[in-house]
Amino acid sequence: TWKLAWSDEFNGAAGAPPDPSKWLPETGDNGWGNDELEYYCAPGSKEGPCDPERPNAAQDGKGMLALRALKSSTGTWTSARFKTLGLAEFQYGRIEARIKLPVGAGLWPAFWALGVDRSTAGWPSCGEIDMMENVPANVPGGLGPAVIKATIHGPGYSGVHGLGKNRKFPKGGRVDDGFHVYGTLWSKDLVRFYVDDPQKPFLTLTPKSLPKDSAWVFDKSFFLIMNLAVGGSWPKNPDAGTPDPATMLVDYVRVYKEIR
Repeated sequence: TWKLAWSDEFNGAAGAPPDPSKWLPETGDNGWGNDELEYYCAPGSKEGPCDPERPNAAQDGKGMLALRALKSSTGTWTSARFKTLGLAEFQYGRIEARIKLPVGAGLWPAFWALGVDRSTAGWPSCGEIDMMENVPANVPGGLGPAVIKATIHGPGYSGVHGLGKNRKFPKGGRVDDGFHVYGTLWSKDLVRFYVDDPQKPFLTLTPKSLPKDSAWVFDKSFFLIMNLAVGGSWPKNPDAGTPDPATMLVDYVRVYKEIR
């Protein structure tokens, strides 16, 4: 049995940015550890290639948040990335988001979480929980529009050695054919991942899943992240066919606590 503990339903006015009491924008073009190409822009920013007249993140007035990857007039891709660090931090529960993803060369949408000790412990010792990632099929380790990946990363099992699993949509389903729910069921010494139905997890991980002598780093507080990356070491570069704008639509993000 679950009780809603925190959520954002994105019921703001059309054109409004994400609720600043719940989401903190991350900005810049430092590659984010993955050689990403995009410049992340805060709502209303004129920094670098950011254009407040073409916002990368805005509510649509119909209960959705749109994260948009856009090519600027100078050819630079801009996009949006938000986190809950310092605003909402969580230890255990059912965490999920209902999202419709874009598809195209170089696109890398994700819904994930990092340990709140990221700045002191560093990555991957802080731990990372990836509820959903998607990249094109025609890259090494590619997924394509019918597959998402869920993964945990920690000391001794990070990057390409992260512990994860691909999940293919049944009956010809795709990440862009409508909204899907991506989530985790997280408790002490246990992380499970699901798509659409929390009663049907497709991956279960415990300390016994780890490589020998590796540490389980998931029994502490984490913060949430949602972003739409462009380019990087995994999805590779966008091309002439990449949609501009590419839009990641988020219906809601919810965190439930278990009632025992």
